[in-house]
Amino acid sequence: MSTRGVEASPKPASPRWAGIKRKASAYLALTKPRVIELLLVTTLPTMFFAERGVPDPWTAVATMVGGAFAAGSAGAFNCYIDRDMDRLMNRTKRRPLVTGEVTPQEALVFASVLGVLALAILTFGANWLAGALGAAAIFFYVVVYTLVLKRRTEQNIIWGGIAGCFPVLIAWAAVRETIEWPAVVLFVIIFLWTPPHYWPLSMKYRTDYQTASVPMLGAVASARTVSVQVVLYAWATVICSLLLVPLGWAGITYTAIAAAAGGWFIWECHVLYNRAQRGNLKDKEAMKVFHLSILYLTLLFIGLWLDPFIGAPLMA
Repeated sequence: MSTRGVEASPKPASPRWAGIKRKASAYLALTKPRVIELLLVTTLPTMFFAERGVPDPWTAVATMVGGAFAAGSAGAFNCYIDRDMDRLMNRTKRRPLVTGEVTPQEALVFASVLGVLALAILTFGANWLAGALGAAAIFFYVVVYTLVLKRRTEQNIIWGGIAGCFPVLIAWAAVRETIEWPAVVLFVIIFLWTPPHYWPLSMKYRTDYQTASVPMLGAVASARTVSVQVVLYAWATVICSLLLVPLGWAGITYTAIAAAAGGWFIWECHVLYNRAQRGNLKDKEAMKVFHLSILYLTLLFIGLWLDPFIGAPLMA
């Protein structure tokens, strides 16, 4: 009987290969890849801005890889420490340490090895200051935020969010081997941006946080109270983003994007505020601000990336 024209069935993957792939995916999930993506969005543009052009390729690669490893290490440590509360929340109950894909011992070793590699890459691929800042970022996220603040205060994300500000300092230090005022401004921008980014998310998942006894502001305060804070921090973020102009670093490209994207961000935060004050705020509207905050930060740093190539500084 002829088999011409009959497609052969694809050969099923071997159980061993499927197991390796599943394990690798579980380890990747421990690093919180979406968080890493957002951190790298701020890292690479900062290097271009600091260099006022194209940075050294090797330094850029080492900084990006080292920064990704540092963030992944911090994320894995966070999953290890928070595995008890992750079991209680719908949003996190599928994380590898909850499902059993990775054991606590495996996660701890993985996080430690990734952290050591991160600091080695940053130190020897960039410079000692970048390595030291990478160590500070891991320490702040794991110890200050996860161990000390997260379960104790509704202000946890404000001060714990400092860990997410370190990538711009690392990037600046990698290129210029020092920290200067523009880097400090970028640091503060992300610091101020974190609450209006995260608090709308905590409003949607308030029940999860209440179940796990995590005092996120969105879980312990009313939508009216949270919306006021979101608006105030959004205004502070946008105003801070424009401080690069009087410092003489920002050109017309960055300034235009910062003003336009910032105005849009503030407007949507006010929409959230108005609906919260009327008592008809829906979860999807809070999540709209959450997602918009990511788009806003991305556009801001795209402007930062393009600025050295398009347009002269507005102020000398």
